[in-house]
Amino acid sequence: MSAPAATPDLAQTAPGARIGVVTFPGSLDDTDALRAVRLCGAEPVPLWHASQSLDGVDAVILPGGFSYGDYLRCGAIARFSPLMAELITAAGQGLPVLGICNGFQILCEAHLLPGALIRNDVRTFVCKEQRLRVESTDTVWTHDFLPAEEISIVLKNGEGGYVADADTIERLEGEDQVVFRYLGPNPNGSVNDIAGITNDRGNVVGLMPHPEHNVEPLTAPSTDGRRFFTSVIGFLARTR
Repeated sequence: MSAPAATPDLAQTAPGARIGVVTFPGSLDDTDALRAVRLCGAEPVPLWHASQSLDGVDAVILPGGFSYGDYLRCGAIARFSPLMAELITAAGQGLPVLGICNGFQILCEAHLLPGALIRNDVRTFVCKEQRLRVESTDTVWTHDFLPAEEISIVLKNGEGGYVADADTIERLEGEDQVVFRYLGPNPNGSVNDIAGITNDRGNVVGLMPHPEHNVEPLTAPSTDGRRFFTSVIGFLARTR
């Protein structure tokens, strides 16, 4: 069952919290992510891929879409956008970063997260409401979930199968860096039903499902996606 989705009072959480959303050529869900940030209580800040400044934001979201038309590989060109150089440095210093779908692919291409995303094993584009199990709440983006909680988030991708070498999978599993796991039939062939992972510091999270589409009851069966955004806002309130 989904937790109640109350909109946080920004004045009581993280006053002035600014969350950037990067737009690449071919981004599809940047507007949705900006709206989700605003609805959940922070200031959304549009960031352009060609900029060389993160504009002083407190966290960054890499949204879904088809950056650069998915040429070469999904995320392979976007990884070299000027803004990514700044983001890689900032993430290494602890900046919260969330990669959603294509954003997850970009994070893997940039080596901010290990592994890669490949063509779905069903060889078709998948678009559905997907059940997930929360595997880790020890990240800045998942504090507001409960361990082992079952949630429902929109999934839509054609290249969403997560893969990595055996040693990497063993490390991710052993160090609790698997953040979400698919429930029910595996929708894309991801190893160990992995839907999302984090880095060893817990500030960078990537997942294939789209939490920005699950923030309003009018447009989605659940509002479970809100807690990604309230989690990072709460983290900023505690640490700023």
